[in-house]
Amino acid sequence: MNLHQKLIEVRKVNPYLQKENSGNQYKYVSSSQVLASVVTKLNELNVLLIPSINGHKITESVIEQYEDGKNSGNPTKRTTTYFTELDMNMTWVNADNPEEKIESSWYGQGVDIAGEKGVGKALTYAEKYFMLKFFNIATDKDDPDTFQQKNGDAQDKPGKDQKPNSAGQNKPESHPQTTGNGSSIPLCSDCKKPIAETIDQSGKVKGWCDSHKERFKNKVLCQKCQQNYK
Repeated sequence: MNLHQKLIEVRKVNPYLQKENSGNQYKYVSSSQVLASVVTKLNELNVLLIPSINGHKITESVIEQYEDGKNSGNPTKRTTTYFTELDMNMTWVNADNPEEKIESSWYGQGVDIAGEKGVGKALTYAEKYFMLKFFNIATDKDDPDTFQQKNGDAQDKPGKDQKPNSAGQNKPESHPQTTGNGSSIPLCSDCKKPIAETIDQSGKVKGWCDSHKERFKNKVLCQKCQQNYK
């Protein structure tokens, strides 16, 4: 098999992963869970994934806490957070024919208080989401049987949001991406754009804002607008 064929075989192994871990007000799929779902097949087919870092950026932010909670007087505590961003290349290599490679540009990010774990967190973030997106692995809070049943029913029956097109076929209307409980990805309080591209990412961004309400003035902000609140 060539490299493309091998990667397709890997994709067939796990079309779905259940969200088994809990964070701030949301559930998520862990990096170890994603890696474990594909590594056995990658080993079987002699396929390597080689990550490389092309550039990085680290942004420091100081968060001040006040005893009265009104940002007046002298702060009782100062915490410095470090936001690490990595520009990366992810390269698949066919170990049976090392000249055969597939390269993809990628991005990783990580937030850390001490600072020394920022790069590690960004690398873990990059690996997890690269695997999920490259192999088109769906994630959901439902167990696998329920997930398959729901999606099978959706394919067999027209949904309430479907309307006949000119050919008489059902065509779904365009809607914002929504979470499992039907709520859409929040919009940034300042720029009014979605706070992230995916539901998983939006949960992390919202959780970060919720844990730093004083700094962000109780707003839910995208990562770009967060930089305006030093």
